[in-house]
Amino acid sequence: QASLVESGGASVQAGGSLRLTCKISGLIYSSAAWFRQAPGEQREGIAAIDGDGTTSYAESVKGRFTISHDGAANTLYLQMNNLKPSDSAKYFCAADYSLSPSALLQYGRSNPNGVDAWGQGTLVSVSS
Repeated sequence: QASLVESGGASVQAGGSLRLTCKISGLIYSSAAWFRQAPGEQREGIAAIDGDGTTSYAESVKGRFTISHDGAANTLYLQMNNLKPSDSAKYFCAADYSLSPSALLQYGRSNPNGVDAWGQGTLVSVSS
């Protein structure tokens, strides 16, 4: 059974950094991604990566966030630098067997039930 477990969420001040981790098990996947959802907002795909290292980022996080993946450990990371209050949200990881990174970001937003697996999320709060 697929399991995605996120960790690393915390409360930080603006300008700070956090590193999120997602441990993936029980799933064969080709792409993995990070999404976030703030209260009352739609889920937003922010970064995705495939096994070749091809990445895709939302404009809102380009230059500040870096996604990486350790294939041997089946672990996905999101390094978040220069955090802003607008980055406050619940962050989710997702993985899929057939979607490309960019497709996973788009499909995960428009049809999340069609993505193979999701984690339960970890909270990030950025204060000004």
